[in-house]
Amino acid sequence: MLAQKWDWPPPSSQPVSNLAPMRVLMLSWEYPPVVVGGLARHVHALARHLVRGGHEVVVLCRHAAGTDAETHPTTDEVVDGVRLVRVAEDPLHVTFERDLVAWTLSMGHAMIRAGTELFRTWRPEVVHAHDWLVTQPAIALAEAAGAPLVGTIHATEAGRHSGWLSHPLNQQIHSVEWWLANRVDALITCSEAMRREVAHLFDLSDDAITVIHNGIEERDWQIGRDHVARVRAAHSPNGPLLLFFGRLEWEKGVQDLLDALPEIRRRHPGTRLVVAGAGRHRDELVAQTVRLTLDDAVDFVGHLPDAELRALLAAADAVVLPSRYEPFGIVALEAAAAQAPLVASTAGGLAELVVDGETGLAFSPGDVAGIVRAVDVVLADAAAASRRADAARSRLAADFDWARIAEETVNVYRRAKPAPPQALGRPKIATGNAFEL
Repeated sequence: MLAQKWDWPPPSSQPVSNLAPMRVLMLSWEYPPVVVGGLARHVHALARHLVRGGHEVVVLCRHAAGTDAETHPTTDEVVDGVRLVRVAEDPLHVTFERDLVAWTLSMGHAMIRAGTELFRTWRPEVVHAHDWLVTQPAIALAEAAGAPLVGTIHATEAGRHSGWLSHPLNQQIHSVEWWLANRVDALITCSEAMRREVAHLFDLSDDAITVIHNGIEERDWQIGRDHVARVRAAHSPNGPLLLFFGRLEWEKGVQDLLDALPEIRRRHPGTRLVVAGAGRHRDELVAQTVRLTLDDAVDFVGHLPDAELRALLAAADAVVLPSRYEPFGIVALEAAAAQAPLVASTAGGLAELVVDGETGLAFSPGDVAGIVRAVDVVLADAAAASRRADAARSRLAADFDWARIAEETVNVYRRAKPAPPQALGRPKIATGNAFEL
């Protein structure tokens, strides 16, 4: 049974145009407070801004991994105007870390059951799938509703592994991504770089894909001077302070920043680095700091509450984002919102966000010497770094506003027409590097 505590539709919703509001069903494997990466923030912001535009939005999502139907039964409630149906995990003993495909299939089965129950009283006019993990329930529910299926691919398995699909799990994920990309009635990516990547990997034309950038939430990025001073004193009282924040995965490139840090410290004595975030690569990064004798110069602080992160952004002399692979880069927008000087690689969407010499400084992915040069320029001329940070912040309202992004997404919804059920064969898997074919 669903634990119901909702009033639908939200009474405060007001359409922003003369067009009829739409009923939207979104599926996402993460939605706050279940947060793994940037996808949760994207779906959360998009859903709330669609509601502000007068649309009815239901999000099918999940409870935290490792729970079950006794501790966390399926719930149905309205939060911030968005109706959330959060499904319980099935009883079988599978885990995300050990049994990813089985775990994903089980989650999808739970979503299909919850969606079928939902359709007794409410039907969507469009179904929106976010990433490969919800492919199967999204296809099943879109076909059951007779509604168009829209998909957003936020990243790819080949991209995360530099083009290599060497292991069975990589190949399984890639084939599900291919299925989603080729089954949807409309496809969205978050950057031009991702459009090119998705078109190449999944045998699509560029013009079959719509680019809609991520946005930045409206929030108070100002932090009291005393708080900022405490953070500065705690992490780098006697020298420059650098900050990385994000998931600790190989593709985020923190290992390259650590390799650059000894030379940065030679040029700017006393420089210290704060690494904020969690992920599978953390232990390797900690071991790397020991090998480089940097353990007294690097603070691994884990995932931080918003207030603490904002204080660190205000205290930092530079935010460094050394990604090897980055479909978009929401963290770059957050650094810009906080007016923090930004040094970033040109990986993927970051190249569209950071205009070298104007809104930040850029370097090629994996270029350790490039990181050193860019950070050196920032630390040598704080006034110029501040001007670039101001320019980055000035772009946010025009280019990355969530209300406009929601409107662009609705335009995709309205254009999409449902195709009949399709039987697709299995895609070919590249035996070499998928980006070199």
